[in-house]
Amino acid sequence: MTTRIITSDGEALAVALDIARQLRPDSAARDRERRLPHPELALFTRSGLWGISVPKAYGGAGVSNVTLAKVIAIIAQADGSLGQIPQNHFYALEVLRVNGTPEQQQRLYAEVLAGRRFGNALAELGTKTANDRTTRLSSEGEGFRINGRKFYATGALYAQRIPTSVVDDQGVQHLAFVPADSPGLQVIDDWSGFGQRTTGSGSVVFDNVPVSAQDVVPFQSVFERPTPVGPLAQILHAAIDTGIARAAYEDALHFVRTRSRPWVDSGVEQASDDPLTVKHFGQLAIRLHAAEALLERAGHYLDSARDDSTAETVAAASIAVAEARAISTEIALSAGTTLFELGGSQATLAEHNLDRHWRNARVHTLHDPVRWKYHAIGNYYLNEQNPPRRGTL
Repeated sequence: MTTRIITSDGEALAVALDIARQLRPDSAARDRERRLPHPELALFTRSGLWGISVPKAYGGAGVSNVTLAKVIAIIAQADGSLGQIPQNHFYALEVLRVNGTPEQQQRLYAEVLAGRRFGNALAELGTKTANDRTTRLSSEGEGFRINGRKFYATGALYAQRIPTSVVDDQGVQHLAFVPADSPGLQVIDDWSGFGQRTTGSGSVVFDNVPVSAQDVVPFQSVFERPTPVGPLAQILHAAIDTGIARAAYEDALHFVRTRSRPWVDSGVEQASDDPLTVKHFGQLAIRLHAAEALLERAGHYLDSARDDSTAETVAAASIAVAEARAISTEIALSAGTTLFELGGSQATLAEHNLDRHWRNARVHTLHDPVRWKYHAIGNYYLNEQNPPRRGTL
C-alpha cells in the first residue's frame, strides 16, 4: 500500500475535503448496519492524513493544530466514527513528540508515514477514578511484559500498533507502543454503544505480552510539567463534535428544504417560509459558526503552547480548548435534536438514519464531563487559577 506524503497545511485541507467526499455517501449505511470501515480506513490512510502531525524534521508536514482540528472536523462531518478513529493516533504521536527519544521518534514516525495506524489502550473499567490504571509493566531481562485489560480502546481494532498506558513496578505510568500482532495480545470487538458504532471502541487484553524497552515512552511526566498533550487530546474531541454538528445542520437544511417530496434530492430545493423554522435555523447557524470559530481560536492558542510550552501558555491553551469543547458539545447535541424537531416524524424513519447524528453526539460527548470544563474556565477567569494538567482538559 503506497501512502501519500502530505507536505503542507493547504495540501492537508484539500486532501481532507476530497477524502470526505468519498467517505460521505455510505456513512448512513455503515452506521445502520454497523459495517466496520476497513476499506474506508485503507483509503483514509493512503491519503496521507494520518501522518500530517509528524514534524517536518522527520519527513512530515508538521501541520498547525488549527489545520489538524479542521481536518478531523471535515472527516467527522462525513462520518462521525471515522473522524474519531484517528483521535488517539494523533494523541500518541504528540506524546512521542514531547517525551520520545530521537531514536523512538525517527522509527515510529517513519512507520506512520509508511501508512501504519496507531490505536489506543488507555482507559480501564472498574477503577476508582477514570485516571487510575492497573495494567502492569513488569521487567523481564532487557524488556518488559504487560498484563491487564483495557476498554474504550478506540482504533485498536484497526491498528498496527496499540499505544498502551501501563504502570511499572514503582507505580509510574508509561506509554508502550505495542505491535498489534504481539503474542498474548487480543483485541475484542465488544463495543455496543448506540452511537459512534463503527469506532471499534472495545476491549484489549494483555496476557503476558512482551514489549521492547525501545517501544516504551515516559507518560506520567507529560502532565508533571507544562506540555500541550492534554489540550491536544481535547481539541481533537472538540473537532469531532463540531464535525458531527455540521453534518446534522446540513442534513437538517436538506431535509426541511425537500420535505414536501421523498427523501431523494430532485435538484430543486425549497426554503421553508415558516417563521419559527427560519428562526431555529438562524439560532443553529450562529452557534455552529461560534463553535467553528472557537475551534480555530483554540488551535492558535495550542500552536503557541507547542512552540513555547510554559505554565502560562499551556494553561491558556487548555482554557481556549475547553471553551471550544464546551460549545461543540452543546451544538452537536442541539443540532441533532433540532433535526428531529424541524423534520418532524419523517426525520425519524429508519431508512434516513438521521438519528445517527444525535446518537453519535450523545455518545462521544460523554467522553469527559463538560460541566468541569465550565468550572475550569470560570476558575481561570474569575480566580486566576490555572487548570490542572491532565488528558481531559
